[in-house]
Amino acid sequence: MLALFLRDIRLSIRAGGGALVGVIFFLAVIVTIPFGVGPDLNLLSRIGPAILWIAALLACLLGLDRLFQADREDGSLDLLVLNGDRHMLALTVLTKCLAHWTGSVLPLVVAAPLLGLFMNMEPLGIGATALTLLIGTPAITFIGAAGAAVAVALPRGGLLISVLVLPLTIPVLIFGVSASYGAVADPAPFLQPFLILAALTLFLAVVGPLAAALALRHGTD
Repeated sequence: MLALFLRDIRLSIRAGGGALVGVIFFLAVIVTIPFGVGPDLNLLSRIGPAILWIAALLACLLGLDRLFQADREDGSLDLLVLNGDRHMLALTVLTKCLAHWTGSVLPLVVAAPLLGLFMNMEPLGIGATALTLLIGTPAITFIGAAGAAVAVALPRGGLLISVLVLPLTIPVLIFGVSASYGAVADPAPFLQPFLILAALTLFLAVVGPLAAALALRHGTD
């Protein structure tokens, strides 16, 4: 599993720019927002956590089609499906998800505090948003694994993955933004939505790889 993890990190970095493409897309979304809403610094500060979360969500969806694509092209995906039972395949999918998140999504979390300055956010809000992104974005990857497994056999499944996955990520987005706002807005709580966000990530860490394993096994039948 460690060898598979390291291999997938190298592939996510080298294949199509991986992390660099995601960070550039993340930056492009954040930079264009002030041109759309105007130079109101108070408004930018107020909507900053939501914009960072939406931009991170879209950037995460951008590279999901590469999660199983390289394995399908070189034939190793069929070997992974045929050589293991359902639980072993789910563990393999979990390892690939963690590698994909480390290579493609973690750079977005690292870049989030810097991009929060573009939105005139307070330091506490920037830190809270980065923390919620760190905890919540793995859930998006776990959900995306199931969508990527469904569309892996399609020639151009990237758009289909986004259509399938985007509605399922709404709870993660809601609690991530709520926790980020709770850190800077006095009446709003931070701990409760943050704990729910962490629970969603742990829950999807089990359900997402299992669903992806079932989809991959069904796709090879």
